[in-house]
Amino acid sequence: MKVKASTQYKRENKKDYGKERIEILFEDENICVIFKPTGMLSCPYPGSRARTAQDALEQIMRKKGELNANHKPLVVHRLDRDTSGVMMFALTEKAQKTIMDTWHDMVTERLYHAVAENPKDERKALPDSGLIDDPLAFNAHNVGYVPKSGKGDSPDKTKTVPARTHFRVVERGKTHTLFELSLDTGKKNQIRAHLSSKGYPLAGDENYRARTDPFHRLALHARTLEFIHPFTQKKMMFQVPEPEEWLEYVKKGDFHPETPIWNKEFEESKKSERRNSKRDNGNVILGERRISAKDKAHSNFIELGKKRR
Repeated sequence: MKVKASTQYKRENKKDYGKERIEILFEDENICVIFKPTGMLSCPYPGSRARTAQDALEQIMRKKGELNANHKPLVVHRLDRDTSGVMMFALTEKAQKTIMDTWHDMVTERLYHAVAENPKDERKALPDSGLIDDPLAFNAHNVGYVPKSGKGDSPDKTKTVPARTHFRVVERGKTHTLFELSLDTGKKNQIRAHLSSKGYPLAGDENYRARTDPFHRLALHARTLEFIHPFTQKKMMFQVPEPEEWLEYVKKGDFHPETPIWNKEFEESKKSERRNSKRDNGNVILGERRISAKDKAHSNFIELGKKRR
């Protein structure tokens, strides 16, 4: 399977690639709240052997002597691999069922911050706040996108799921915008697909063909998780800010960005195709030269017949 250009770059240049560490923000007998770094899967999926946040938490609990069949990390929600931020695990099956059954009631706020590229056409800029509620579809690689009406991708031809993303502009720069986002639905790639469909691909997002990669990572961060504890009924809020450089970058603007690694690869591929095409053209046999009147005059009929044959 072909490895994405951004993934290959991280393998070669990210010091902690495959060894990312989680940070425990809160833990009791029922739940655990952690900070997940970028580049780490939340939980395993079939066919993958990559280390996950769930694996890391299990390892910590094992070292502390707290892991057993009835007390272990169980998934209640996920963050995309390249998204960093605050997330929660249940530690018992009872807690998992209770949280998943009451998620929309117990979770009072989930806020994300993201740096997105501005649309090429300034007239298509989003307002200072609003709601994106276009349904999402998923392609053969399970990447979410907003179907374009009128091009064969209408909802009646493509299976879609409802998705609602609230946005607020934190800082609007000349080349990028810093958004605060919250979700009514938690679909895969929801924020990335919704903003990209409005002309705002996230910086560092290879899947949505971003033109900039200033932080060598996806510029999406789950900043805040606020909820009512499912057993104590205590209101709890955990917040980890995004890197300060994100806001500084947006304010400053990026008028001469470095070409992202995936665009470099694409450009090299195109150059190689052009070189091969020129080489092939140099070897093409275009056919026999048309016989001129002068040739006829200097040819006997036998030679002329051979040329015509």
